[in-house]
Amino acid sequence: MELEKLVGTEITVNTNAQPKTISTSGKILIGLTGGLGIAFSVICGPFVAPAFRKYCLPYVPATTTQLENILSVLKNSDKSGKLLDIGSGDGRIVVAAARNGFRSDGVELNPWLVQYSRISALTNGVSSRTGFYRKDLWKFDVSSYKHIVIFGVEQMMAELEKKLNVEMKNDSQIIVCRFPLPNLKASRIIGGGVDTVWVYNIKKPL
Repeated sequence: MELEKLVGTEITVNTNAQPKTISTSGKILIGLTGGLGIAFSVICGPFVAPAFRKYCLPYVPATTTQLENILSVLKNSDKSGKLLDIGSGDGRIVVAAARNGFRSDGVELNPWLVQYSRISALTNGVSSRTGFYRKDLWKFDVSSYKHIVIFGVEQMMAELEKKLNVEMKNDSQIIVCRFPLPNLKASRIIGGGVDTVWVYNIKKPL
């Protein structure tokens, strides 16, 4: 019986009802949320993007001990040859080498770190002796450099070793941190643990 009453009941629809509108504060909140999302993507994108490349080369700053070990190698090296830091990050190695008399460059994909490095070189008074390039290291020609510093990951070292063997000239020097080159024999090993530095001298037939 109740169902029959409901079926027979006339239903009135209010055609004059106004659609709900978003308040001004709601619009502002939506705009801020969207803006923050875009800003987050722009800022974090360069840091996250390396994970989608062939080899992920994360930004991990060199420790004080690592930097000291690198500089101890460079102290007795030929300063007439240029130095390149592969994956130069915040530029601290490039700046330190320049302060010790080297013409030093860094190659780095992250645009924020490249800009930071340039500012760091300027504030340290070595901007005229440094250069920072936003380049893919696999497409970057290293043949003009006598000294190369690498903070790499284990998965990339074999392929990087092949590239360096082809492009670097005789009597060049490779300074490797964190993971050694798999085939070349190190001429010196400095430090231990995470701060270990391997030194390789490239010798080619004349």
